[in-house]
Amino acid sequence: TVSELAARLHLSRDQVDATMQRLEASGQVLRGQFREASFVKRAATDSPRSAPSTQHSALSGAGAPEWCHRRLLARIHRLTIGILRKEVEPVTASEFMGFLLHWQHVVPGSRQHGEAGLQLVIGQLAGFEAAASAWEPQLLRSRIAKYEPELLDRLCLSGAVCWGRLSPHPRLSQSGDTDRRRIIPTSTAPISLFPRDDSEWLMNAVWGETTTALAEPSSQLSPIAQDLHRVLTQQGASFFNDLVRITHHLPTEVEQGLWELVAAGFATADGFDNLRSLMDPHRRRAEGRERARRPRHAAGRWSLLRGTEPLMVDGQWSSGPDQAISHQPSAIGSSTSTQHSTLSAQVAHQLLRRYGVVFRDLLARESLVQSWRDLLVQYRRMEMAGEVRGGRFVSGFTGEQFALPEAVEALRAIRKASGASSHEIKLSATDPLNLAGVILPGPRVPAVPTNFLVLKDGVVVRAVVGRHGDGLLAVTEPFDSATVERSI
Repeated sequence: TVSELAARLHLSRDQVDATMQRLEASGQVLRGQFREASFVKRAATDSPRSAPSTQHSALSGAGAPEWCHRRLLARIHRLTIGILRKEVEPVTASEFMGFLLHWQHVVPGSRQHGEAGLQLVIGQLAGFEAAASAWEPQLLRSRIAKYEPELLDRLCLSGAVCWGRLSPHPRLSQSGDTDRRRIIPTSTAPISLFPRDDSEWLMNAVWGETTTALAEPSSQLSPIAQDLHRVLTQQGASFFNDLVRITHHLPTEVEQGLWELVAAGFATADGFDNLRSLMDPHRRRAEGRERARRPRHAAGRWSLLRGTEPLMVDGQWSSGPDQAISHQPSAIGSSTSTQHSTLSAQVAHQLLRRYGVVFRDLLARESLVQSWRDLLVQYRRMEMAGEVRGGRFVSGFTGEQFALPEAVEALRAIRKASGASSHEIKLSATDPLNLAGVILPGPRVPAVPTNFLVLKDGVVVRAVVGRHGDGLLAVTEPFDSATVERSI
């Protein structure tokens, strides 16, 4: 502190304070609170060279700002991080899997409730793409106690949650001259649920890295889908009946065109019931009992998820991730680097929110991850800032690992309670926790809605695999063929 320096150098406090401010301006020292107040008081009291008046002066400055040389502070910080890393006791892969089941609220005792719980789960799963038909019956129901479709409808219609395909369809990256095959929409089309506030950076993170070179990506769509895309571009959000009236197509043709836009990643809607109306064949044919029959088309409007709508990049509006800076040649490098760093930081935070502990092998199924090297830079910066912990949290995997402080405490609790409760958990293969062949031993189970995993104590004990054309189930090692269940 200034008082301690004044006592040691026999200078006035004003002289020392002015000098320290000049050193701070030159970048040689840093101001902060680096020691506990009790340590400062004890050091001032035990100093034999301080006169009584000086001791009183030092004690009065115990809560004052402290000064430290920049290089010395960096050395102290590195030593502190090294000590914290050595304190970590790694867990096994099965124990880590048990932690993930609790972290993502799949274990019955940790499931969420109501709209607030559903919003928390969607925020945790934001950016992960799964089959459209698997979200409600397999992913959300396993995380929300007493899940009802109306919960998701209210969140979507209120503007809190949005849905759509984030990753570009592979067909859009192919030239129209060499391949004119249509995009065939199915219920297995990958979509994501995410908070509407996160939609911009999520689409930039996924779409921006793999954007197609086509001038008009919609040219790969069918003529009816192109008509709908054109109408939504000109008219904005529109109801289904308005799309039928404006395009002069049959309702079944408009349904097929909208389904194609959804599968290609161009369209979304106000409510999730719009997507249910396309996936449910009985509803599209107006079949079912009168009491249970629902309207064929919901009241929500259809709109474009991406395409011609502007995106905010570095404070400027543009129609693509890189067009806002194309008119500033001198700033292209710095602007692109800043934008890339910002996206990497947002992706790094989202992955920590989803898994609690992050390392490279864990992210094999994540479409958000474009470069582990870029994420590593962000995680090291977050560790230096004290936001995350680094160390060896899961044994058996190479490379650096990072975890949220609350995840570290949860891992310790899981390790202490290992074996206390043993029950089976059935998990969809489309779930982000389908880590068989990723961090768990054995082959990978294809992420399709007809496949399931049964876990016990964090280990896959059975696999429910979809039927093949001969009516038999595929059996893969190391799952014992006697324990493979037949799908119903």
